[in-house]
Order: sequence, then structure tokens, then C-alpha cells
Amino acid sequence: MATLGDIGLAAAINIITALIFLLAFAVLRLQPFNDRVYFPKWYLRRLRNSPSHSGGAVTKFVNVDLKSYMRFLNWVPDALRMPELELIEHAGLDSAVYLRIYLLGLKIFFPIMFMAWAILVPVNVTNDTLEKAKDVTFSNIDKLSISNVPLGSQRFWVHIVMAYAFTFWTCYVLQKEYATIQKMRLHFIHSEKRRPDQFTVLVKNVPPDPDESVSELVEHFFLVNHPGHYLTHQVVRNANKLADLVEEKKKQRNWLDYYQLKYSRNQSKRPVTKTGFLGLCGDKVDAIDHYTSNIERLSEKIAAERKSVMSDPKSIMPAAFVSFKTRWGAAVCAQTQQSRDPTLWLTGWAAEPRDVYWPNLAVPYVQLTVKRLMMAVSFFFLTFFFMIPIAMVQSIANIEGIEKRAPFLKSVIEAKFIKSFIQGFLPGIALKIFLILLPTILMMMSKFEGFLSISSLERRSASRYYIFNFVNVFLGSIIAGTAFEQLNTFLKKSANEIPKTIGVAIPMKATFFITYIMVDGWAGIAGEILRLKPLIFYHLKNTFLVKTEKDREKAMDAGSLGFNTGEPQIQFYFLLGLVYAVVTPLLLPFILVFFALAYVVFRHQIINVYNQEYESAAAFWPDVHGRVISALVISQFLLMGLLSTKEAALTTPFLIALPVLTIWFHRYCKGRYEPAFVKFPLQEAMMKDTLERAREPTLNLKGYLQNAYIHPVFKDEDDSDSDDDNGESLEKYEQELVPTKRQSRKNTPVPSKISGGSSPSIPEVHANDFGLSSRYLSSRSRMASVL
Repeated sequence: MATLGDIGLAAAINIITALIFLLAFAVLRLQPFNDRVYFPKWYLRRLRNSPSHSGGAVTKFVNVDLKSYMRFLNWVPDALRMPELELIEHAGLDSAVYLRIYLLGLKIFFPIMFMAWAILVPVNVTNDTLEKAKDVTFSNIDKLSISNVPLGSQRFWVHIVMAYAFTFWTCYVLQKEYATIQKMRLHFIHSEKRRPDQFTVLVKNVPPDPDESVSELVEHFFLVNHPGHYLTHQVVRNANKLADLVEEKKKQRNWLDYYQLKYSRNQSKRPVTKTGFLGLCGDKVDAIDHYTSNIERLSEKIAAERKSVMSDPKSIMPAAFVSFKTRWGAAVCAQTQQSRDPTLWLTGWAAEPRDVYWPNLAVPYVQLTVKRLMMAVSFFFLTFFFMIPIAMVQSIANIEGIEKRAPFLKSVIEAKFIKSFIQGFLPGIALKIFLILLPTILMMMSKFEGFLSISSLERRSASRYYIFNFVNVFLGSIIAGTAFEQLNTFLKKSANEIPKTIGVAIPMKATFFITYIMVDGWAGIAGEILRLKPLIFYHLKNTFLVKTEKDREKAMDAGSLGFNTGEPQIQFYFLLGLVYAVVTPLLLPFILVFFALAYVVFRHQIINVYNQEYESAAAFWPDVHGRVISALVISQFLLMGLLSTKEAALTTPFLIALPVLTIWFHRYCKGRYEPAFVKFPLQEAMMKDTLERAREPTLNLKGYLQNAYIHPVFKDEDDSDSDDDNGESLEKYEQELVPTKRQSRKNTPVPSKISGGSSPSIPEVHANDFGLSSRYLSSRSRMASVL
């Protein structure tokens, strides 16, 4: 059981580590040769040039201005100085709202911490329950928790009142924040510049027709069912194999660049490589000739595969990006059912072109349900089997509990410093190491499930990461840690007494979570701003691969803010804070330090480093709100369970109303604010369309949207020599893909007769005009003849 001394040692280690990281960053960011590492966003936007210094060659790499080192902390006020409106214009609404999650934590937990330390801590510490309990392992920290309140005490009324106060305050802040972000989103959408996704929907599950190609079928369907609004479309092609070949060619070209650069520096000897795995085995060959021949071979394959994709009807998927003349028309189509059969002609908003995850567009719709079932089962087993390393971490965290069962280990961990280091620092770092690969695994699972946009992939991965943290890191640590700490008690007491022992032991796990917060939330956040891994990788690439300015831009591109990893981490701290606010208030200051430090660090990173890959206009906020609500409900149920073990029969029933009120509040917010995050108001769409027509009456919208959703491999610059105008080629092949029995009737007059009568003013209605196949026509004819 970690003591105050152990926590103090862990705090000292993590504070020193964080300070080292921050000081190293403050010095490294001032060096001219690191400028592209710590300010890449400004370079990519052509708003910053490499710092130039007068003097010798040394000053091109090292900053010799001593005065600048005296202002090494200027990055903090610089990060906080940019107003939020300017931040939105600079980095986008997604980044600005992401930062507001950290501010939300500060708004919620600072008043809660003040009330908890002013009221709950005196109530808890003025008891001697733990000192009298001879069969329970505890430390001085636990005297500040609810565990120190005697069974059946009237003091539990204070904890219940504070639980109500914390819940009402949290809900109040959440409601204000939801309303604010809803206004920010609507204002952002209203003031946003024209984007292809505002006019485009993605239609899936296009029914097959033996007489028409997918392209013609889509055109006929939307010309008839959305007359006056349909503009153009782009069918979805299965170009995954082509994309793999293009990616492989890029890798081969990087190796060729490396060996060419190496040879240019030392032309006395031609570089060689081995043809086996990773160049570690196989025959030795001339490296430049080897990779040149590989690139030529891949170029031929790419040309052949591109031609196959563009000419083979089997490469066309039953899906298309359909664009409309107005935002209003796109909104109506995206938010309505298109056919009688709800499984056909499925429409939804298309992600912006940067946000589309192209490999999953080729996944047949019927496979999605099976794939998601498989991943649900896989995630269950992943979560279950991860309990094993969690239990190992808890065995390290609870030395006293193990010593009772294994006294031979006492001689090894007898030293005070070693014991404090193992209990106060090692558990947190061990758990952090176990979780390193988890985001990658969860993202791979989300991709396998078939989500069609990068933003939806990240949101799905973030949701599972949060569930994983709750089950394994939170519940797993409590259950496994309780078993290790109270192992002797568990063996001696009867089964009906074990829940009471667990009820006392749950607050004691606060010490473990404190160590985890310091490792992950203090030192980890400080390590984020140092960017040690990108720093090393950039200089390696700049030394061995970079030959042009374009190569240098690729080497320094930091990518976007990882929502799938950052947001679940934040939500875990919300969970810990809300659960332990009433139980062990000592944990709250550590969480506040995390929120404050992370806000400053990530504000700097968003302004100077991360270049957001897509813009969803804060579409993730309902997920954030829902997870905070779930953490609040979890904390209420855990408090009810804890008080039920404390013989507080009269006080516990008063907590039942809390989760009911919290869930009602969530439903209110869901109905009041969430529609703005999942739908586009027709009124807003009409306003933007009207303004646009007034400002740009001669706008060629079809030219703007014509090639917006062409697969990136058809626009790849490296392979442009094989096909100079892929857009025109695509249009040509769409007209020649499948010989049909009828052509598009877009401008063809039709007979005026209708079955069962005639009228000179009403055209004939064809079943295929409504997306119905010729087989449907023939079946209807047969039915009529029978009748």
C-alpha cells in the first residue's frame, strides 16, 4: 500500500521528469535546425521561413543569442494569447472544441475540489475507523477518504449532500458548454466557405440492374426523384489494389532517394543492398539499380491496374457520391429515405474529401454487419484477456499484501527507497507501457469494421478505448488490487463479509490512480511537447531522404491531433475525478494539474504543430458529453454500492434519485442540442444558397464538384505520366462500361401514354425511373396478365 512518502517520491520523480522535458523543449525550440520540428504548421502554410543568422556556419544550427534563452518560457503566454475566434480560423473548429474539453475539466473540478477539501476532508479525517480495524491494510492517505468514517455513521449524510451538489454543478456546466458549442458549430457552418461535402451525399446499396450500369442507374434515379436539384455524381471504384501498388512505389522511391543521396556524397563506391527481407539477407546487388528496376516494374503494374480499374465493370461498387445544385437539395436527400425498401438507396452526408477513408468504400454493404459482429467479439476477448497484465501491475502496486502471503520477498524490497520507488512510480509506468499498442489495435479493428471516414474511425476507436479503460484500467485495477491487498482477509472471512471488505478497499485504490495520473498526465503531457520521436525522425529523414522542398515538407508534417487517443485519455480523468470526488478528495488536485498543463501544451501544439487532417465542425461533441454523463452515473452507482457496505441503510436510498435525474438531464440535452450535430437545418442551407447565388451568380458549381470525389490514386502526382487527365478518362469509361439496352433519357422525349389511359400533358412513367429494375417491370407485367 503506497504511503504519503511513496506518493511524495513519485511526485518528485514525475515533476523532475516533466521539468526536464519542458526545459529541453524550451532550449531545443530556439535552435534554428529544429525550427521545422516545433513550428511545422507555419511552414506548411508558407507563413514562416527558416531563421537566418549573421555570422559563421555554427549560427545556422545553434542559437547564440543569450538573451533569447532568458525568455525560454515565452511559449506559455504565446500559446494562451491567441483569441478563440482567431484560433478557430487558424486551426479549425475541431481543434478549438477539443481544447474546450480541458477547460471543461477545469470548470467542473476546481469548485468540486474546493468544496471537497473544505467539507469532506475534515469529516473523513476526524475519525479513527481504520486504526481500529486490525485486519485491513491501509495508509495515512486513506484516513482522508470515506473509508475512515465508521459504519452506520450519520456523517454519511454529508457525503450524500455533496454528491448531489457535485452532480448538479457538473450538469450545469455540461449544459452551458453544450449550448455554447452548439452555437459555435452553427456559426461556423454559416460562415464556412464552400466545400464539396456541403453539396454531396454518399448513396450506398444501389440495386443491380442488368440493363444499366451503376452510373446510369444513379443518374436516372436522382433525375426522377430529385428533379431540379441533381447535378452530377461520381461512382465508387474498388482501387484498393492500385492504392497498395502506389504506396509500395513510394516506399521503393524513398529507398532509391536514400541510396542516391548516399552515392552523391561518396562516389568512390556504389551502394549495395540485399534482396531478402528488409535488406538483411539474400544476394547482394547494386542498390540504385535494384530500386530503379523495382520502381519501373511497379510503374508498369500501376498503369495496368489503373486501366483495369477504369475499364472493368467489376471494379465499380454499388455506391456513388451524388452532388446537388444546392445545399438545400443535398440536405433533403441526405436526411430522408429514398425508396420503399429501407435497405436500398441508402443516403447520408458525404464526408469532406480529406476525411474519406477510401479503402472502406470498396467493402460491400452486406459484409458490414458480419465484420462488426466479428470485431465486437474480438473486442470482448481483448478486454477480457487484458485483465492478466492489469493483475500483474496490481501485484507490483501492493507489496504489503503480497508479503503476507510470500514473506521470502521481504529481504528484496526491504530498503525504503526501493519500496517507495516500486509502489509509487513503477505501477503507473508499467500500466502506461502495457497500453502503448492499444490505440493502434483499436484503430485497426475500426478500419476492419468498414467505417467510411477518418473522423468516424477515430470516434469509434475513442469509444472503445474509453470502454477498455473503464473495464480494465479502472474496474480491473480496483478488483485485482483489492484481491491482492486484502488477500489474507478474503481467506479468513465468510463469503457474506467479502463485499464489506471490498467496500472499504475501493477508496484505497486512489493511491494507485494518483501514481498513474502523475506518470501519464504530468510527465506524459510534458513529453508530448518535447516531441522527441518526431525530432529524431525528422533529422534522420532530412539527412538521408530529403532532396527537394517537397520531401522536406513530408518529413516535417506532424499530422493531425489524435482524437482516438487523446479524448479517451481525457475522459478517463473525468471518470476518476467524478468517482473519487466524494470518496477520496485527495485525488482531485492531481487531476486539476493535468487539465491545466494539458490545456497549455495542446494549445501550443494546435497553434504551431498539428495540421488538422479533416474538419467535422465539432461533430464529436455529443460523444464527449455522453461519456462525461456515463462517468457521472458510474460514480453515483459506485457510491451507492460503497454506502451499502457501510451500514448506511437510512442514507443510501436518497442516492437513487441521482442517476434518474442525471439520465433525464442527458435525454434533455440529447433532444435539445444533439440534432444540430447530426443534421443540417434546411433553413440554414437555404440561407447559404441564397447568399451564394447573390454573391456569385455565374458560379460553375458542376466544374467545382465534378472531380471532388475521385479516388486520390487517380490524382497521384508521382504517376501522372501514365495518365495525364484521369478525370476525363473516368467520364469516358463511365459511358462505355456496360452495353445497355437503353440510353439515358435525360434529354429524350418520351411517349405521352400511360397504362390505362392517356393524357397529352403527362409523360409515361417507367418503373426504372424510380430505380426499379427491368425484372421488376417484367414481374409486374406477368402479374397483370394473370389478373
